[in-house]
Amino acid sequence: MASTIPDPLPRSEGARVAPPATDRPGRIEAHGIDHIPDGERHGHPRELFSVWAAANVNYLSLVIGGALVLMGLTLWQAVAVIVVGNLFWLLTGLLATSGPAAGTPSEVITRALYGVIGNRVNNAIGGWLVSVCYFALNLAAAATAAFALVEKTGITANTPVKVAVIVVIAALTLAISVYGHALIIKLYLPITLILAGIFTVVAFAVFRHADFSYAPATKLEGVELWGLLLAGTTMIASGPLSYTTSADFSRYLPRTSSKKAIIGWTAFGAFLPSVVVCSLGAFAATAVDMTDPQTALQTILPGWFTPVFLLALVLGTISINALTAYSAGLALQAVGLRIRRTVSVLFDGAAAVALTLYGLLVSNFLDTVSNALQVIVVLIGPLMAVYATDIVLRRCRYDGVALSDETPGGPFWYTAGVNPAGALAVVVGVTAASLCVNTLYTGPIATALDGVDLSLPVGMVVSAVLYAVLMRNDRTALAARTRA
Repeated sequence: MASTIPDPLPRSEGARVAPPATDRPGRIEAHGIDHIPDGERHGHPRELFSVWAAANVNYLSLVIGGALVLMGLTLWQAVAVIVVGNLFWLLTGLLATSGPAAGTPSEVITRALYGVIGNRVNNAIGGWLVSVCYFALNLAAAATAAFALVEKTGITANTPVKVAVIVVIAALTLAISVYGHALIIKLYLPITLILAGIFTVVAFAVFRHADFSYAPATKLEGVELWGLLLAGTTMIASGPLSYTTSADFSRYLPRTSSKKAIIGWTAFGAFLPSVVVCSLGAFAATAVDMTDPQTALQTILPGWFTPVFLLALVLGTISINALTAYSAGLALQAVGLRIRRTVSVLFDGAAAVALTLYGLLVSNFLDTVSNALQVIVVLIGPLMAVYATDIVLRRCRYDGVALSDETPGGPFWYTAGVNPAGALAVVVGVTAASLCVNTLYTGPIATALDGVDLSLPVGMVVSAVLYAVLMRNDRTALAARTRA
């Protein structure tokens, strides 16, 4: 089907368009999952660097980096795992190219993969539910740092104070998400610079105490070592794999923006801080007990700097959660709820705050959420693989107007609203990954391999190959490939 969308912009990356009144920092974003017309496209791919950089200087990255050493890896094995796992940000960058191509967010573009009805299920589980769980997990991490900061002022962090702290952090996060795209673009460059300065001080303190020749008392070898290397890589990769929503933040760019620039600025913006902060966690683990990173790092930081460090942990988490809440709001709209994006964002925030309060104040619920997110890579790996494969199959050519058509006669209705190829590829990929997993439970293939967890590569490869085979003669994919 030929696109009817005009292309008034010159085919060059350098085309500059002033932000329209509907997408400016001081105004609440008007668009939700609807198509962004060419006349409202603006910006440059380089803006994506700070969006992803600010979101990836966070507390959980320190925790994960330290955990790799605690699990039994040597320092340099841990650093190698961190680098390899973060290379998956290239896939996040690839997915971001579909945003300018379609002028719609990821939550709409995936109708091409799963069909209109099938995509609602995808957004409910792979979009909204996963996002809310991540929001709660990150909010809990930020709240822990904020509690310590409150204690330093002489205020006892009792239950009412903790509730107030969590609500304030969530409110700041949701304010950014509600105002939306333009405010995110505006704020995240200064946030990136502030966080970079603070973590430079942290790096100096860590490197002064780190043991660069660190190795565990018991050296791992053979299958046990490979199993741990794969498990660590999967843990690191779960971050970039969770962002199948990267088109949400690139969809305002002109359709003619360089795809290489979009991939590069997105991937590098996330890769660089992720590698640096995770590695700081690993280096710190050679000198202090990183089972409690926040307390441990305070023992090697200058006393005057501790409150600044705690504020940085909170600020970094607000940055990542603002993106998460923004995408969760779009996912809720794409599920089929006819509500404004601002309302959906606030609803998502309320759900995440409730989970956080319950987890921190009532039970160990967030431990359960954390464990569930370890297993959820079994799902998000195949989802990422199918999306990336579709972009390659269609040569990143998407018709945003056609994707917005939800009627049974629309081009992406497929069969009863479901694209069998996408649904089957994900189901088979998740099944294959489940047989290979070794986290909360051990699959039969992992058992046969003495615990080596191959769920990530197996799930992604199976899903990608099966989807490519099933979609090779699909009329919408053939039309996209032949479109000028």
